[in-house]
Amino acid sequence: MDQLGWDSCDIIIVTGDAYVDHPSFGMAVIGRTLEAQGFRVGIISQPNWHSKDDFMQLGEPNLFFGVTAGNMDSMINRYTADRKLRHDDAYTPNNEGGKRPDRAVTVYTQRCKEAYKKPVVIGGIEASLRRIAHYDYWSDKVRRSVLFDSKADMLMFGNAERPLIEMAHRFASGETIEQMQDIRGTAVIRKEALPGWQGVNSTHVDTIGKIEPIISPYEMIEDKCALQSEEDKKAAEDAEKAKPVVIQPFTSKTKRRKPWEKTYVLLPPYDVVRAEKTHYAHTSRILHQETNPGCARALAQRHGDRLVWINPPAFPLETEEMDAVFDLPYARVPHPSYGKAKIPAYDMIKTSVNIMRGCFGGCTFCSITEHEGRVIQSRSEESIIREIEEIRDKVPGFTGVISDLGGPTANMYKLRCKSPKAEQTCRRLSCVWPDICGHLDTDQTPTVDLYRKAREVEGVKKVLIASGVRYDLAIEDPNYVKELVTHHVGGYLKIAPEHTEKGPLDKMMKPGMGTYDRFKELFDKYTKEAGKEQFLIPYFISAHPGTEDEDMLNLALWLKERNFKLDQVQNFYPSPMANATTMYHTNKNPIHKVNHKSEVVEVPKGEIHRRLHRALLRYHDPANWPLIRKALKEMGKGHLIGNGPKCLVPFESRNELKGSQQREYAKRSVNKAYAKGKGKKQGADSGKTPKHQQGLTRFSDNQPHNSPQTWKPKKKKASK
Repeated sequence: MDQLGWDSCDIIIVTGDAYVDHPSFGMAVIGRTLEAQGFRVGIISQPNWHSKDDFMQLGEPNLFFGVTAGNMDSMINRYTADRKLRHDDAYTPNNEGGKRPDRAVTVYTQRCKEAYKKPVVIGGIEASLRRIAHYDYWSDKVRRSVLFDSKADMLMFGNAERPLIEMAHRFASGETIEQMQDIRGTAVIRKEALPGWQGVNSTHVDTIGKIEPIISPYEMIEDKCALQSEEDKKAAEDAEKAKPVVIQPFTSKTKRRKPWEKTYVLLPPYDVVRAEKTHYAHTSRILHQETNPGCARALAQRHGDRLVWINPPAFPLETEEMDAVFDLPYARVPHPSYGKAKIPAYDMIKTSVNIMRGCFGGCTFCSITEHEGRVIQSRSEESIIREIEEIRDKVPGFTGVISDLGGPTANMYKLRCKSPKAEQTCRRLSCVWPDICGHLDTDQTPTVDLYRKAREVEGVKKVLIASGVRYDLAIEDPNYVKELVTHHVGGYLKIAPEHTEKGPLDKMMKPGMGTYDRFKELFDKYTKEAGKEQFLIPYFISAHPGTEDEDMLNLALWLKERNFKLDQVQNFYPSPMANATTMYHTNKNPIHKVNHKSEVVEVPKGEIHRRLHRALLRYHDPANWPLIRKALKEMGKGHLIGNGPKCLVPFESRNELKGSQQREYAKRSVNKAYAKGKGKKQGADSGKTPKHQQGLTRFSDNQPHNSPQTWKPKKKKASK
């Protein structure tokens, strides 16, 4: 600020990531975009959140604070899928964990409020996925909108350049938060709906159906399990006292408007979705239906006597606007204050290029739909080539290899709906499931042309594709597969079939394995024509909702038959607001209408069950064999234990059997001695401890079998 001659910042952004001035890091994009609009922007990176001091480093902002947890949700960043603590953080210098708090958006916002009395606007992936009442995997309960927990003044969801620029200029012109509550792509807390907006109950949009007992979907429901604390009881009483929203019919006679304009959908309130899982699943379904910016309605959800008001999503950026964002003067390196410290996330993407945003795949376990949306936003070829040249000229140690040209997926570049009218009004959850929509343009010639031009850039030796290839789209255009396999695979190509069985795949909204087989045929064909040795590396998810033990067993046998030995597997991770997370919490399927007759989705829960599913994916690991053998016997699949080619795991080896027998013998001996020592002839009547038991405790099932000391001395009580 001193070097620039600034006496203050207009906007100060607080982020949980280390600052890297690269367009793959959200804070760099937001900071540069606001800077290009003439605002003086300061960024406070990974502040010490235990006091307000670090939040005052740049002084008081003239307009507002912006707060984000960073490129990742802080809880997913800090905990594994089994809720175990991570000790690393790829977005921190030297991969050091613990540099950001849990629920960073909430903590940072509260510190900003303590530091200065300025508006706080929250955004990024963590805020975006918590904009309404949502199931929280880490506390295993439904939490309120993050707007209430953080007490922020406004929330922005999705890629927020458009609403952020509008809001910043309105702030600069003297408007307050209360005067700008209609900005698309934002959410605010209100006492009632915006003036002039007409409401409709969510049950009129998508009927829940008969629920036992028959109740109004907006009546307060007493949940004996969920409403036990005094805080919960008070919240329930407040909700009961709250006045309901008066829904007026549309009576305009002067102007014909589209049905979704100035219309909002009233969702079941927080207390209801917390208590009733059917209503939670219904709410999730409605939210996902209202994500198309062309026809989405506003959403409103009561929390006590106030509303979370969620405006329709912002309109996506056009190609020229995307180019303007990515053509800003990024330094493309981490901040110099980090010295020589390595930031793993930067090392991974420093020579990659983001060519598009959005994804119309709609996979239920993925958060891209809820955050970036389904409409594909693509950059121009010229802008992408300019960035490749910048990488060549600016990135230290560039070897001539572009590590990726992609985005959320590798091969959706410039793919849009062929019908503008259909694109504006469509509410499908996916353009490619259960079948590829007839309106979808699947011609991947623009991607092939881009790959060829990228290879021709002077100083570029190789262009790799590391983003996930959507293979059901790829097989629609064999020319794309040929180009990809011939020039852009570095020995291995990662793709994600996720599973082999129809049950889990339908719950994921993923294509069947027949599609994978057709892609593999093309991959092998063009690999052979190119005279190369290349391999497909498939990714799979274990313990996904809708997956039964039999499904995981069939997947393991499929892997064994093809001699796949996976090094890394991913247990399903319920991220906020995803459709699969709704299945995990409610055992209902929000892909279809939700009512009391809806199918019951089987969900692998509990550490032991989830561990079994993960172990089946790693059937080749000897550490998993005892667990798999036990499960196979319980499933009546004992014939899969053995040394034959069709067996999944081998018999117990001599060493395993010997160790097992020794452990069992030791356990029986100890328990027999313990029981014998309790008999009357051994001094039970006298209250004396038998000699063989003196100073010893009973062998425990929980004691490690490889413990060098089977008998544990009793601790003597200190004499009085």
